[in-house]
Amino acid sequence: ALPAPLAEAADAADGTLVAVARAGRALGLLELRDEPAEGAADAIASLRGLGLRPVLLTGDRRAPAERLAAQVGIAADDVRWGVDPEGKLAEVRSRQAAGERVAMVGDGVNDAAALAASDLGIAMGGGTDAALAASDLALVRSDPRAIPEAVSLARATLGTIRGNLFWAFAYNALAIPLAVLGILPAAAAAVAMAASSIFVVLNSLRLARR
Repeated sequence: ALPAPLAEAADAADGTLVAVARAGRALGLLELRDEPAEGAADAIASLRGLGLRPVLLTGDRRAPAERLAAQVGIAADDVRWGVDPEGKLAEVRSRQAAGERVAMVGDGVNDAAALAASDLGIAMGGGTDAALAASDLALVRSDPRAIPEAVSLARATLGTIRGNLFWAFAYNALAIPLAVLGILPAAAAAVAMAASSIFVVLNSLRLARR
């Protein structure tokens, strides 16, 4: 146990504490602070703008967890502190059981199980091999702003796929029966088919400009 003065200092600290001891006797405390990565607050704001709800899961103590959350714009109600790897996994599964779709962002071994269980696991650049192996998407950059960018690109890609499928279905449903019935000349049907393919390619190329 810590001596009373150190225990009082520990209660007042909002950083991660490391005790310094000699011969089994605590001599002092070192307070370590995690500072938000550059762009973290912007990333959180962008995720909210996309209609997503950011939640912080951390194994750290309550005080540093809430301090860090406040710095990046995460509400205190959305902070889960003192969470071990099993707790992170349980949080993901609990939200999924409630009907939510969950994306998990992490970079360490402690995040691997939750990354694998989530609907979308995102590993940050420079993450551990375990996190990379468990994720669905690995970001090359360690910039948090890459997270909402990836979500936006994924949504745009899904929209493009749906548009391409609709166009292909419309062509098959209209042009082919008309050609079979002789209403649409074969040459016109061939041109329509080529135009359909060109549309799909050009529509997909729009993603490259994002």
